[in-house]
Parts: sequence; structure tokens; C-alpha cells
Amino acid sequence: MTPPAPLVLATHNAHKVTELRRILGSRLDGIELLAYDGPEPVEDGSTFEENALIKARAASAHTGLAAIADDSGISAAALGGAPGIHSARYAGTRDDTDNLRLLLHNLAGEIDRRAEFVCAAALVVPGGREHVRLGVWPGSVRTEPAGVGGFGYDPVFQPAGFDVSAAELTPDAKNAVSHRSLAFGALMPLVRAELLGKNS
Repeated sequence: MTPPAPLVLATHNAHKVTELRRILGSRLDGIELLAYDGPEPVEDGSTFEENALIKARAASAHTGLAAIADDSGISAAALGGAPGIHSARYAGTRDDTDNLRLLLHNLAGEIDRRAEFVCAAALVVPGGREHVRLGVWPGSVRTEPAGVGGFGYDPVFQPAGFDVSAAELTPDAKNAVSHRSLAFGALMPLVRAELLGKNS
């Protein structure tokens, strides 16, 4: 019996690990998703795609294995796309609640509440092959938080076509349409082709 192909998930964020395993489900058949405990690289890219590749490259170099990573955030139209790639550090504290409060403060009184969650998913394979796919989840920023599910900006993000926040969706409902689901859904055929020689 062929052992599963190892694949490192380059994040120390436990929420992302749990969410991604749920998102990928059967697409991980034949692949063992491994946690990453190596050093965190400096994310000094200017785009989500660049930062995702920085993380995947570091994890692959540290472990000698294929690695996947993502970089994601929320971009508000009225703020010129901010917080964008700075979403996790928006308030300077790396605290979800602080970031969320600052976003609401900066949008106070703003009529244009359009926003989108963006996720870049990257794969780096030993030998230098790299792939990146982007997922975009459009919606708007609510005037106040709602819901206790999800994490990050989920309580204030209302996806287009829904009348509830992302934090009020069930995990399965969120994972069917989210930016992370879209990005990794597009990346997984490349992962399977690289690791297993399959396009399924």
C-alpha cells in the first residue's frame, strides 16, 4: 500500500488548520496534511499572492517537503482596499477584536460598505515549482458585529446574497462559498497533480 504523500500546511494559526482540513475533505485522499512548527518568515510582499508564496517557500525549505500556504484579508472599497494585506496586523496588536473595532471605526458614517475577502493559496514543490490561485468573496461590512462563529473579521462581513454575517453561517455553509474555499479549491487539482500525478 502506497503511503500518503506528505504536504505541509505553512501556518501557525490553529483556526486555519481546522478550517482547511474541513474545506479540503476528500480532496486530501492520498495526502497527509502536516502541521508546520518551523520559523515564520517575514511577510514583506506587496500582494496576497507574494505573501502566500513567501510562507510556502519558507515551509518547503525548512521541511524539504511540498508546502501550501495562504494569505488572506478583507479589503474595504471606501478605504481604498485597506486593510488588505495588513488585515491581521491592522490595529497593531494582532488581536481579532481590535482589528475589527478599528475597521468599524474607520468606516463610521460611510455609505459605501462594499468589501471583499481575498485569499491567495500557494503551493511550493521541492525543485522550485510554484503555483498560486486567488479566491474572492464579495460582500459588505456591517455596522456592528453579529454571530459567534468563524474568526477574524467574520462577525462584521456580510457575504453578497446573504442577510447574515459570515460568523452566523455554519462552518459547512461558509466553507462552500468562502474566499479560502475558492482559492484552495482551485489549487487542489495542481496539488494532486504534483504530489500524486493525478488531476482529480
